Amino acid sequence: MSTECQGKDTWPELLGSQGTVAEATIERENSLVDAQIVLEGSIVTADFRCDRVRVWVNTDGIVTRVPSIG
Repeated sequence: MSTECQGKDTWPELLGSQGTVAEATIERENSLVDAQIVLEGSIVTADFRCDRVRVWVNTDGIVTRVPSIG
């Protein structure tokens, strides 16, 4: 997705998985990022950050979007 960020930047294999598992997996696979679980429909800032991965989940805690750096 973004060439200026270091390490793995997308996790399509986590789509449909449990949010907490996805959060731990992302932080294990790229130690430079902080994974944050966000409930679908929440309002978030639009700034791009190489150290952040938002893990969008539904009310059941299931990942609803491919997690990626930003």
